[in-house]
Amino acid sequence: MARTPPPTDHAARVLATRWLALAAFALLVTTTQVLWLTFAAVTPQTADHLGVSEGAVGDLAVVNAAAFVLLAIPAGRWMDRSYERALAAGALFTAAGAIVRALDPSSYGTILAGQLIMSIGQPLVLNALTKVAARHFPPREQTTAISVAAGAQYAGILVAVLTSSLLVDAGGFRLLLVSHAVLATAAAAAVLASLRLPAHSVDTLGRAGLGALRSDRLVWKMAGLLFLGFGIYNGIATWLDSILVDFGHPGLAGPVIATMTLAGIAGAAVLPSLAAARDARRTVAIGATATLAVVMLTLAATQPVWLVYVGLALVGFMLMGTLPVVLDWSEVHVGPTRAGTVTGLLLLAGNLGAVLVVLTVQLAIGDPATALLVMALWAVPGLAVAWLLPRSAGSHTETADPLAR
Repeated sequence: MARTPPPTDHAARVLATRWLALAAFALLVTTTQVLWLTFAAVTPQTADHLGVSEGAVGDLAVVNAAAFVLLAIPAGRWMDRSYERALAAGALFTAAGAIVRALDPSSYGTILAGQLIMSIGQPLVLNALTKVAARHFPPREQTTAISVAAGAQYAGILVAVLTSSLLVDAGGFRLLLVSHAVLATAAAAAVLASLRLPAHSVDTLGRAGLGALRSDRLVWKMAGLLFLGFGIYNGIATWLDSILVDFGHPGLAGPVIATMTLAGIAGAAVLPSLAAARDARRTVAIGATATLAVVMLTLAATQPVWLVYVGLALVGFMLMGTLPVVLDWSEVHVGPTRAGTVTGLLLLAGNLGAVLVVLTVQLAIGDPATALLVMALWAVPGLAVAWLLPRSAGSHTETADPLAR
């Protein structure tokens, strides 16, 4: 049996610094989510402080989704052509937006301008989720690296939900925005420094790259899966408070969303490696969409507090754990050369799904049971798409050369 050749000096340096590169990137990913959801847990206080409606406060988060829809594909293309420049720009836009917001914490216009600047950086950062793994990790560890990077999104959501109110109570909105500016500046500096670390060479995208993706049925099935699955997740996050209040559970939504997010972090940590090792990515996708449908139907019929917690924790574990599974599968399928473009396409699909599902659930929000049934119905085509995925997806360990896939 042939022995594995010893690593070259460059490969050894890449191996020695891979976790530093991932830690810096994960911190920046976490920061983008914190900045996106800065005001989600303090919406009424923010509206009073700025003298605007709660709807206007919600628009501060909506601009991120709108910018992502517009910029996801161009950002992914740039990422595939010039990784260092694209990620550096994402880090700088993220930090600049946070700093602008902190310049005048009492001005809605200033904060909106900061959100817009930061929103330009977000797709440049998130589209690198799979590229970081390909550039810094050996094939056998890339699934784990993608899981960590994707899980950083959920960590950011949790940090935003749990700390915004505490910071406002401790020092007002100035402390909140200045703290976030410091976090963003530190994260950007860490990523800029990490770009000087050694990395594996990855070919840049050729002119035919995007055209080839247009006829790639598996990529479009993955996009459809995220469109439906994460559209429903956003529908839950957006309307859960209204639904639970109508069911007689005021104040329950915040703790439940935190529990669901913690379960999602656990899912992102566990499911991708298990799915890759057993070549069971399709099984995970089917399980996630089936879980969505069953939980939504069950909660439409009965809503004891324990069942709300258990059901939505299970949804969080399966659904949020599916994102890194799909991202890992996409990188295995197309290779690192086109990974940024494909990641942009998949996350774009998720954002479009979020908009559509949230709007359709809004039409039924007057009746909480009907709203849950609408989300259950959305899960049905998601289950059909998952069923149509190929049974075998391959793994990072099948080849030592990631470009040979």
